[in-house]
Amino acid sequence: MIRNLLIAVAAGCASALMFASIISGALVSLLLFYLAPLPLMVAAMGWGPTCAAIGGALAGAGLGGIFGPSYSAAFVLTVALPAWWLGHLVLLGRPVTADAPQHGTGAAPAGPPPVDWYPLGRILIWIACFAALTTTAALLTLGSDASTIADTLRRGLQHIVNVQDAASRDRSSEFVDAFVAIAPAAAATIAMTTLTLNVWLAAKVTATSGRLRRPWPDMKTTTLPPMALVATTVALALCFVGGLPAMLAQIVTACLMMAYALVGFAVLHTITLAQRGRTLWLACIYAVVLVFVWPLITMVGIGIGDAIFGFRQRYLQRHMPPPLAPKS
Repeated sequence: MIRNLLIAVAAGCASALMFASIISGALVSLLLFYLAPLPLMVAAMGWGPTCAAIGGALAGAGLGGIFGPSYSAAFVLTVALPAWWLGHLVLLGRPVTADAPQHGTGAAPAGPPPVDWYPLGRILIWIACFAALTTTAALLTLGSDASTIADTLRRGLQHIVNVQDAASRDRSSEFVDAFVAIAPAAAATIAMTTLTLNVWLAAKVTATSGRLRRPWPDMKTTTLPPMALVATTVALALCFVGGLPAMLAQIVTACLMMAYALVGFAVLHTITLAQRGRTLWLACIYAVVLVFVWPLITMVGIGIGDAIFGFRQRYLQRHMPPPLAPKS
């Protein structure tokens, strides 16, 4: 108990320091800020969600005492709450009980029953929910309606651009308007990406240390729930209604499309299993996506196409060997 409490305090202090480092304005502080949930997630996956909850509560109280209640609320909403809940979901599982033996037919099988772990696709949906929630909360701090939020973003960006390039105001104004238009979706995409990266890194660290109770999953099989496609379609349609609802719909759409992009990468990892030079092909694809970004739209299409047409299932049916016949 004392050890868990010390780990909770250490994880909370580390997350709080990483979160507060953004005040310095240094470039490396941005990386630390995005990785702030990592220590609490490691604590949640390795020592239990209660450990992360205690650490997050202590860190939030400390930040509130130093910087004020708003800073504490931001930490709890964007760091502590996702770290605690996602760590809980990673460890969530239920025993798969076999059918009870009939009377007189023998005893139950020995050993612990297998565990049905919480699906990765549903964890991705929860990550998308948290990314949408934190992005929405950040935008609402700029105003209560779409025009106020856009004007606030525009004024801040014009100040930055004019400081760097005061001679070309027309060009900078066009750039600012374009950036303001895509800002909600871009912020949601970054939040979704960084939160997913934190979960993966925390699971890797915990598994490497031998404290991850869940066996490492086969990420190539990740699928989203069927209702995710319906939610994506509805959110995409709401993007054209205008005003604040459209801005919020853009955030939700970006998060769900990022989830489908990750499924698209899982599809690529599956359909390249039999390819020679598979590692090189995958490395080139990842490099192109990281450098140019826009090919991510192709990955979204592959993920949605797999949800509709079952690309992976068809591939495995064609390329996997048939099951062996039972011995007589």
